[in-house]
Amino acid sequence: MLNNILTAAGLIFLVFGVFVFFSAVLGLYRFDYVLNRMHAAAVGDALGIFCILVGVILFHAPTLSSMKALLILVFLWITSPVASHLIAQVETVTNPNLKSECKVEKR
Repeated sequence: MLNNILTAAGLIFLVFGVFVFFSAVLGLYRFDYVLNRMHAAAVGDALGIFCILVGVILFHAPTLSSMKALLILVFLWITSPVASHLIAQVETVTNPNLKSECKVEKR
């Protein structure tokens, strides 16, 4: 009984994670500016990775594989937003036409 509940919950997380990734891809094609695309990719990436790896953890609940997936989840949740922020920061520094493309606040 518990195995069926964990499998159903894992499947729900996997399907929702795939939906989030497809939504992020749609945002990449739909938005005009680089920073808007970067934001859509970063948010979709973080949430999609979370949902898919939680689904994998629920499929392999009490095993060593689930602990490995949990470590991967923690590593990706730490590195993915940092990398996205650095890429966006490089875009704001190196693009000379950024003020004409979108509104950027000065620090």
